[in-house]
Amino acid sequence: MAIALPGDTGRRASRSLVLCTAAAAVFSAPLTCAAAPDFDHVFSTRGEPAATHFQATYFAGGTEHHVEVWRDGDRRIRRRTDDKAESFAVHTPGSPDYRLSVLDLGRKIRTDIDRDNLYRIGQFTDWFDLGHGLRHPKGDYRLVKAATPHGAAHAIGACEWVALVQGAQTTHVCWSTTAKLPLLIQAADGRIVWRVTSVDHKAIPDQVFVIHDAGFIRNDANADIERD
Repeated sequence: MAIALPGDTGRRASRSLVLCTAAAAVFSAPLTCAAAPDFDHVFSTRGEPAATHFQATYFAGGTEHHVEVWRDGDRRIRRRTDDKAESFAVHTPGSPDYRLSVLDLGRKIRTDIDRDNLYRIGQFTDWFDLGHGLRHPKGDYRLVKAATPHGAAHAIGACEWVALVQGAQTTHVCWSTTAKLPLLIQAADGRIVWRVTSVDHKAIPDQVFVIHDAGFIRNDANADIERD
């Protein structure tokens, strides 16, 4: 799923209200035209566990990948993907800003960059995206409570299915209101494209978030971007 820029929520809600009002006029139906629920409301992180550690598989480019994530509330995130890359993010609670360190484990390169500079180069990844396995949709969308889609796999825990509708495409997300994670994501053609395989909420030792980069080439992307 693509990412929307911060500040788009109000515009999306307004567009949804206009579309609903137009539909009511066309079909002469007693539609309720309140602003549709937005992404941050449906996939709320309010009350999320203080610590979360999960593993998941996902499909991209026809290939299955494995990701492991440690989420220290609203402060620290570590992601390891396919034993090839690691990302460490540090965040000040209540602020949208964060610092990201990305390690290419094969080439032994460490790259450091701040959120503002990620945005400057067109990488609109926010804190939620990094730690929850789900990205904000780009452009117009609707979120609709849904029944379990046909052929869906069994999730590892209780979750609620939500249909994310973007134009003619519908993606089903099974959101855990306890873990604050999508336990399953099913594409429009029925393929499971994301599946959480394990999750726990045990306290995470500080050493998990220590970056081991001995022998790595260090790349300060902030300095490179600011010189441009």
